[in-house]
Amino acid sequence: MPSFDIVSEANQVEIKNAVEQCNKEVSNRFDFKGSDARVEIQEQGDDTVLMVFPDLQGRLVGKRTTGRFFLQSVADAGTENCNYLIACDMDNNPVPGYRFASYDQGYGDMLAKADWDTVRLIPWVPKTAMIMCDLLDVDSHELIEVAPRSILQRQVEAAAAMGFLPMVASEIEFYLFRDTYDEAHDKGYRGLKPHSPWLEDYHILQTTKDEYVLGDIRRGLEAAGVPVEFSKGEAGRGQHEINLDYTTAVEMADRNSIYKTAAKEIAHGLGRSVTFMAKYDFNDTGSSCHVHSSLWSLDGRTALFDGHHDDHHGAHGMSELFQHYLAGQIATAREFSLLWAPTINSYKRFQLGSWAPTGVGWGIDNRTLGFRKVGHGKGTRVECRIPGSDANSYFVFAGAIAGGLHGIRNKMELGEPFKGNGYETDEIPRIPWNIVDAIDLWERSEVARECFGEEAHHHILTMAKAEWHAFNQTVTDWELRRYWERI
Repeated sequence: MPSFDIVSEANQVEIKNAVEQCNKEVSNRFDFKGSDARVEIQEQGDDTVLMVFPDLQGRLVGKRTTGRFFLQSVADAGTENCNYLIACDMDNNPVPGYRFASYDQGYGDMLAKADWDTVRLIPWVPKTAMIMCDLLDVDSHELIEVAPRSILQRQVEAAAAMGFLPMVASEIEFYLFRDTYDEAHDKGYRGLKPHSPWLEDYHILQTTKDEYVLGDIRRGLEAAGVPVEFSKGEAGRGQHEINLDYTTAVEMADRNSIYKTAAKEIAHGLGRSVTFMAKYDFNDTGSSCHVHSSLWSLDGRTALFDGHHDDHHGAHGMSELFQHYLAGQIATAREFSLLWAPTINSYKRFQLGSWAPTGVGWGIDNRTLGFRKVGHGKGTRVECRIPGSDANSYFVFAGAIAGGLHGIRNKMELGEPFKGNGYETDEIPRIPWNIVDAIDLWERSEVARECFGEEAHHHILTMAKAEWHAFNQTVTDWELRRYWERI
């Protein structure tokens, strides 16, 4: 029977060389797109193609199709999916209030159309390829503007219209546990055993003990065309961070979604589990998604943030463009909080002296602040330290780019860098302490409406209100312990 098989024209050495070349040349920082590897149709096997797209939480959803059916019916035409998938909550429950999809509108279909620049092998799932899809209206075949990937694409397009190519990298942290997912569920996610009993930040001995899991994740990502810079132990018990090589914004968001999926699936296959919660235990360090961003020329050859090559030599090696960009990110950071911190749990991470920032000021290589200027020369960039590991990367990157472009359009002035402990000052604005305040800031934000459009603004607002409503419908363990007997 005709089916789908993944065959690479390059052997492992060639793939390794291609990846290394991608690490050297900005213009080629795209998984296998700059190599000789490709997908080939052959008359053998019973292989699988994953046609996926991110939901509102940034999770990959979609369909598995046989190679035969993919080839015959959906490779070019796409496949239809229920539109509630980008209008539901964490539990996949339909949520009222969305303009895009509802029971009143019958929850119709949307078209998932393959983006052929994203095809890749998924080596930790046998005989499987993955391709990211854009979501289109079934009739007009136009991008659905409230889809996470579309929201990011619109910001990339806005940057391109101004002559810029956004480049992004991220550092996403997670906790590794000795419990399986089933064991964790059966325990009610209490009394779990971190893979390490120690704070293992940079500690080689402990990370060697973890390497049978972390190594498989790194190697799996590399083989899937997701270049990895390094992994390291982090500041919590069993906490790790994997850094991915920087690339264009949509590609990096795709890589992040694949990374989080791979980490879970590979850990599951090894009888372990991971969590990307922002704060799984109040006594342990939270998990972040630090975002590094910069603007380049449209051809990807010229870094535009390096002040040493700017006609207006800015302070601290920052070009005038960089200063406007960073000023815009700072100015919009509070109003865009829902993009950085989308869940109830997200806000538990923002604690004094916790490595998570509590203020939105900026500094030179200062980890106590929401933003820091890092790098030199072509590597000059801004790091936003506000997002948590639970954030949707498509929204996070869209917010970073939108805020930066807002600053450029309005030629916003950047103040002096803050020096000292950002946790102990009242000189800089604070990050909202809870999702209620973040909802209010987003709902009243004219900048958010201007940058993202009315429909996307409403969609994200509805998502956040649904999260808050779901929490309010729950009686927590804390309430039972506090009130049941003693009130």
